[in-house]
Amino acid sequence: MSTRPVAARWRQLAGLVARRLGVTLVLLVGVTIVTFSLVQLVPGDAASANLSEAAQADPEVVAAYRDKWGLDDSIVERYLTYMGNLLHGDLSVSQVDGRSVATSLGDYVPATLELAIPAMLIAVVLGVSIGMLGAVKRGRVTDQVIRFGALVGLSTPSFWLAIVVLYVFFFVLGIAPNGGRLSPQFAPPPEVTGMYTVDAALAGQWTVWWDAVQHLMLPVLVLSCLTVAMLIRFVRSSMLEVMQQDYVAAATAKGLPRRTVLGRHVLRAGLAPVLTVSGLAFASMLSGTVLIEQVFSWPGLGQYAYRSASSLDLPSIMGVCLLVALIYMLMNLVVDFLYGVIDPRIRG
Repeated sequence: MSTRPVAARWRQLAGLVARRLGVTLVLLVGVTIVTFSLVQLVPGDAASANLSEAAQADPEVVAAYRDKWGLDDSIVERYLTYMGNLLHGDLSVSQVDGRSVATSLGDYVPATLELAIPAMLIAVVLGVSIGMLGAVKRGRVTDQVIRFGALVGLSTPSFWLAIVVLYVFFFVLGIAPNGGRLSPQFAPPPEVTGMYTVDAALAGQWTVWWDAVQHLMLPVLVLSCLTVAMLIRFVRSSMLEVMQQDYVAAATAKGLPRRTVLGRHVLRAGLAPVLTVSGLAFASMLSGTVLIEQVFSWPGLGQYAYRSASSLDLPSIMGVCLLVALIYMLMNLVVDFLYGVIDPRIRG
């Protein structure tokens, strides 16, 4: 087989990724302008929110605080200062604890990753399998049960499901921990990735690893259930649309096995819209699921964003917003790349 078509295909994919990267950079600059403007318009005063009552009573302390953080400068001056620092990789420091925003994000993001990755993998496997089963069994009892289950899943508020799961498995059955990342008797494993399950496995601390897995189970279960319900509906409707195409009927008429028709013709063509939904769902998980993290006392990005917003910590809010925007853009980039792999028509 000639390698020329393969090389041309990869050149097309590389061109597609390069174009999307260019658009992503332009969008990121736009996001900084919009986000910075919105953060500056938040009601309230950072000095009043972060200084103690005794400090607020001293005009010199207040003036020094406002001068340090440039609170009296114009919004344009503050934006240019922020962008100048950002171009050097500096996300500034927190107005609350004085820590580097980048360092704090580096502490919280691994916890969210540890939660989101297994939840998304479980959701994709179950969502695609059950959604495709519903499409194949269309109109039968199996399909009705699947559609009802998906509807219930989509209608259930995330915080309510989290509370119910925690009540049943911790309080009633006593087979799961009540929150956090580790039990009090265990110390965190030596940090490599920041994800306790991975770091404990790398260090060979299997009792710590099992404890970390047990703490993961309930929040992952809740996140997976909510995402599975959404994917089931998208996969089912997408597969039904493809199964009505003429080329699928022609493949069936030629006598191809049903498994081949479903796997080679239906599943591949129906995956494109599912990729978009999966990418957005994963980005949503990575950007922080505030309520679920709050119920399970999970120190992830959602809790960091909540604390930053409640204390008017403007540099931290800005850092979270930029990270969330970057996550969504990167996920769109990955989805576009996978589109190019699945559908050659969009590579040009």
